[in-house]
Amino acid sequence: MYNEDNIGAPEVKPHPLSLDELVHHTEYPATRLSTFIDSVIKIIGNAMSWVWVVLMLVIIGNVLMRYVFNQGRIEFEEIQWHLYSIGWLVGLSYCLVADDHVRVDLIHDRLSLKAQAVIEFFGILFLLMPFVIVVLWYSIPFILYSWSLGEVSDAPGGLAYRWLIKSVLFIGFALLSLATLSRLYRVSQFLLQRSDTNATPPSTKKPS
Repeated sequence: MYNEDNIGAPEVKPHPLSLDELVHHTEYPATRLSTFIDSVIKIIGNAMSWVWVVLMLVIIGNVLMRYVFNQGRIEFEEIQWHLYSIGWLVGLSYCLVADDHVRVDLIHDRLSLKAQAVIEFFGILFLLMPFVIVVLWYSIPFILYSWSLGEVSDAPGGLAYRWLIKSVLFIGFALLSLATLSRLYRVSQFLLQRSDTNATPPSTKKPS
């Protein structure tokens, strides 16, 4: 709304954010490869998010059967933790791509974006990636052994084909490995750009 009292008053421009303030509003640069990987993982994650709805319905149905109809079903109990395992394992890669995982760190947010990127680069390279590789390596014989035995639930009336739910361990960490490579690539691109940005600029001194 126009206000005559403001005539002649100096225009107040928003103070530009400093670099340290901007870092918390900036994401790591995306590349064609990382964009493709992230989009695929987000599609899978969004589709698998319906697992939580199904899990809620199974829990409600199990509670009603137990306390209203006085009929407990072992298979419903096992379906609950199967669905929870699927949602959690697939959700790992989605959280990393969306950068929504919990960071239990009181120092991380106080650092500059470059320092955060350096810590994340070495954390991914020497902590996350080796952990993912170890889980993938040992999950294969873990699944194959269950399949060769035709493993079923130990509980009477429990679910069969135990190797199917164990296979989700490999699938979840395979997706996490892709998300890890995408994140590492983005952090690397940022650090390289920062190195170019922090290089000594050419002299702007006018010739005499």
